[in-house]
Amino acid sequence: MSQVLSLDVMTQVDPAPVAGTAEIGHTHADVPGGWLRPAVFGAMDGLVTNIALVAGVGGGGAGAHVIVLSGVAGLVAGAFSMALGEYVSVDTQNNSVRAEAAVERAELRTNPRGEQAELVEMLVQDGLSRPTAEQAAVEVHANPELAVRVHVMQELGVNPDDQPSPWTAALSSFLCFATGALFPLLPFLLGFESLALGLLVGAVGLFVAGALVARWTTRSWWRNGLRQLGFGALAAAATFLVGSLIGITLS
Repeated sequence: MSQVLSLDVMTQVDPAPVAGTAEIGHTHADVPGGWLRPAVFGAMDGLVTNIALVAGVGGGGAGAHVIVLSGVAGLVAGAFSMALGEYVSVDTQNNSVRAEAAVERAELRTNPRGEQAELVEMLVQDGLSRPTAEQAAVEVHANPELAVRVHVMQELGVNPDDQPSPWTAALSSFLCFATGALFPLLPFLLGFESLALGLLVGAVGLFVAGALVARWTTRSWWRNGLRQLGFGALAAAATFLVGSLIGITLS
C-alpha cells in the first residue's frame, strides 16, 4: 500500500534550498498522463484500427470508394469514441481521487494520532529511520492540507493536487487518433487504388509513431518502431483474412 514519498512533498516539509540545485535544472515527461498517454494511445489506436479496417474491407474485394467510405467513417467514429472515453475515464479518476482525499481529511480530523502513527510506519517501510520518520510525520501533520496530500500519495500513489485535465486528454486523443487513422487512407484520397500502397503507408506511419514515442521511454527508436509495426501487421493480417473469407462466402 505504501508508496515512496514524493520529492515534491519532502521539499514542502523542508523548504530550505539545496546548494547547487539551480545548476541541475531539468524537466520530466508528462508521466501522470495529462496529454502524453492519451496522445500515444490515440495515435496508435488510430493507426492500427484503420490499417486493420482497410485491410479487412480491401481483403473482402471492396473497391477504393468503399475503402475510403469505411475508413473515414472509422476515423470519425473512433476519434469521437476515444475522446469521450478519455474524458469520462480521466474525470472519473479525478473524482475518485477527490473522494479518497475527503476520506483522509475526515480521518485526520477524527483520529489525528492514529493517522500520524500510520504515516510513521509507511515512511519506515519506505526506508527512513524511525526517528527521521517520526520527525517528518510531525512536520507533515502540522499542515492539515499537506498531511492529506502526503497520506493520499503514500496510500494511493497519486497527488490529489496534480491531476490530469479530462479536456486535455480528450482533445489530444481525438487529434492523434484522427491523424493516425488518416495514414492508410492517404493513397486512396490522392487517387490511388492500391490496397498494398495504403497498407504500406500505414506501416510507415506505425513505425514512425513508434520511433517518436521512444523519445519518452528507455527503448531504442528502431526497436520501438518495429514493435508497433509488428502489432499493426498482426491486426491487419487477421482482418484481411476475415475479410477475404467473408468476401468469398458472399460472392
